[in-house]
Amino acid sequence: MRKRLFDVHPWKLTSRTLEKEDKRLQESLTSLGNGYMGLRGNFEEDYSGDSHPGTYLAGVWYPDKTRVGWWKNGYPDYFGKVINALNFIGVELLIDDEVIDLYTARLEDFYLELDMQNGVLSRSFVIQTAKGRFQVETDRFLSIAVKELAVIRYQVTVLEGTGKVTLKPYLDGNVRNEDANYEEAFWENLQHKAARAEGELLVKTIPNNFGIERFTVFAKMVNQFSRGKVKEAHSEAGFTVNSVEEELQQGEKLSLEKRVFVTTSRDYSEGELGNAAEKIRQNVEALDYAALRDAHEALWLERWKKADVKIEGDDQAQQGIRFNIFQLFSTYYGEDARLNIGPKGFTGEKYGGATYWDTEAFALPMYLALTDQNVSRHLLEYRYQQLTQAKENARKIGMPGALYPMVTFTGIECHNEWEITFEEIHRNGSMAYAIYNYTNYTGDRSYLEEKGIEVLIELSRFWAGRVHLSDRLDKYMIHGVTGPNEYENNVNNNWFTNYMAKWTLDYTLENLTEEAREAYQVSAEETAKWQDITKRMYFPYDEKWQIFVQHDTFLDKELWATDTLSPNEQPLNQNWSWDKILRSCFIKQADVLQGIYYFSDAFDFETKQRNFEFYEPLTVHESSLSPAIHAILAAEIGKTDKAVELYKRTARLDLDNYNNDTEDGLHITSMAGSWLSIVQGFAGMRVRDGQLHFAPFLPDDWQGYSFNINFRKALIEVSVSAAGITLALLEGESLTVQILDEEIILEQGSKVKRRI
Repeated sequence: MRKRLFDVHPWKLTSRTLEKEDKRLQESLTSLGNGYMGLRGNFEEDYSGDSHPGTYLAGVWYPDKTRVGWWKNGYPDYFGKVINALNFIGVELLIDDEVIDLYTARLEDFYLELDMQNGVLSRSFVIQTAKGRFQVETDRFLSIAVKELAVIRYQVTVLEGTGKVTLKPYLDGNVRNEDANYEEAFWENLQHKAARAEGELLVKTIPNNFGIERFTVFAKMVNQFSRGKVKEAHSEAGFTVNSVEEELQQGEKLSLEKRVFVTTSRDYSEGELGNAAEKIRQNVEALDYAALRDAHEALWLERWKKADVKIEGDDQAQQGIRFNIFQLFSTYYGEDARLNIGPKGFTGEKYGGATYWDTEAFALPMYLALTDQNVSRHLLEYRYQQLTQAKENARKIGMPGALYPMVTFTGIECHNEWEITFEEIHRNGSMAYAIYNYTNYTGDRSYLEEKGIEVLIELSRFWAGRVHLSDRLDKYMIHGVTGPNEYENNVNNNWFTNYMAKWTLDYTLENLTEEAREAYQVSAEETAKWQDITKRMYFPYDEKWQIFVQHDTFLDKELWATDTLSPNEQPLNQNWSWDKILRSCFIKQADVLQGIYYFSDAFDFETKQRNFEFYEPLTVHESSLSPAIHAILAAEIGKTDKAVELYKRTARLDLDNYNNDTEDGLHITSMAGSWLSIVQGFAGMRVRDGQLHFAPFLPDDWQGYSFNINFRKALIEVSVSAAGITLALLEGESLTVQILDEEIILEQGSKVKRRI
């Protein structure tokens, strides 16, 4: 069931309704971030209704003690989670000494706007009191020019009557996580300070028993008031507040500019946090609000020049793709190699804010094409830096080699659901695929040869230890796994998992030099075992349907299509028991089809068609990762209407709340799927033998679409319309590309047009 809160606009989210029944959903959709910190779209003022105030800092997390009913050997000791950090946007509003609560107040002309082009959230409303009418206007941004800086501008104007207006900007460190396993507060307050127009807080994560680094966070607010009597400031444990008040007549205004500087112990020693924040404050002290905002907006403009996707004739589709790109780049833009892309980014606590396989499977291809090459390399090196921990994960479950975590902040597995921690091992295959994907797209073999080969060797050692040889069939098998379809657990011979294991071994052997053999002590006996596994790996296949079978007993289920489900049963995970889901044939997300997507050139058209037509009707797309893969494959086999239908779902998954779960936060990593659907799906972009290939189509209800891509130091503009496809080389040296079956040469400054 879809739910749309915001108007359709190509560059904005706008609404004239304060969604009291769907406040959390509205907060998720208006989240802001700058890669260093982020926050949900909470109000500055008091709000006593249901809400989820949330502020999150990149790389700042806490190891919450694992809570399970029955402990099993191999469980992680802790569940790592991003922690709700201090609330730095707060501004308490009083009119005639009465605190204004936006949940109960009489509001008129409410307006909320997220400007995606410029990265600014703004809001206005009129409030009626016994003595007058007051207009409140506020906007805020998290600077991408100065990552530690948040700026809030707050203004109150008297429209009618008179009144005493009081503004109390504050910092509040007394915050909690809603998802704390034992309802603990994760912060302790070390220091608080207040001056007439300034305030400071120093907080630190509470001790843990796992030897995990504790994080310290410092925040300094500097407030500038346009007029009024500045009252004595106040501070106490975890809280600091300033205050100004003024008797205003009709037409008069009281304004506040609140600057907040946030530093963390990830970048500075605890004793230097305050000094670092003060230096940043001094660096921007001479810049007024307009200058700070202009610098921020200019950098967003540069990002959009490289990354914007333009769609003509469908404003819903246009809004969807821009919203997704905006939120992805608000979460991660590659400046810090220590960071990765959490499935919720800075928009909520679900999934713990940690790193999943989503990055390698879905986000990396987009970042390869839209950002500098070093950004994608940072994503690979993030995993390389955690290879030691991945080896520890494998050791804990009695395996050789390396097992990359399903959920992590440091490389150590920190997810406590057994069917994921122990069984969703296909993630290892996506780590190897990311190395291949980077190398194939960029043509740069240096990472593969210098670092990636070590990762591949350890992944191969894990797979060689995880398989077993079936005496009955004389084939290697992998039992007791969960594939990408998490609506089946503890299955045997998941086709995708087996395929990824074989492919990883093949790819490692293909790139294993004598130097690497010697450096990483790879014996002849070891490689002989790997070769034997690749030759005798078992893959479930059904002759009747001529499809790859998702796992050994999948076809023993009662098979019925998703169109037999009633709307009130969906999403299944919110309406069915887990037992009923596990026994059903319904698929959460692409599983077999994920493998066909990864290795499209390994399968002929008929194989793709048969598997798509069998599995897609069984798929409920209740993972945000699902629609994009199906959209790309649908486009590849000529099912263009289905491709467009699924694109719409992935592009507007959060904007229309398809899965009824966006109030928990946005689906950040899967947002890359909308870009993949257009570029790899509709435009049919592939890289084969070092060349770009395009096989485009134009959706029936679109007039055209265009996008830019970086490819091997070239910047290429791709435009598709009813007249055909046009390629323009904007930057870089000439290169050869293929459109359908025709090879063409692109020269800088020229355009090439072909009919489709």
